[in-house]
Amino acid sequence: MIFAGKRVWQFFLLGNVSLAPGLWLKNIFVPMFGQADWQGRLMSFFMRLMNVIVRGALLMIWLTVVAAIFLVWPIVPLVVVYFLRRSLM
Repeated sequence: MIFAGKRVWQFFLLGNVSLAPGLWLKNIFVPMFGQADWQGRLMSFFMRLMNVIVRGALLMIWLTVVAAIFLVWPIVPLVVVYFLRRSLM
């Protein structure tokens, strides 16, 4: 079970590396494409803000899916044994 918990954490970190909302948040005030005027900074800020919100939500959904799989995984063998015994009777 401890090994499975470590794998869940590794899957969560893999999702974090893939989505990287922290990286977008770190660079939220850096202008994109070298646009240093106020319009470019404003556009970059809101674009990155939306990226942080969407990627953060996707990361939470990913965490929920991984946690659900972790919780269901030990139940699967019991269900298989139950249906096997039921079909043999």
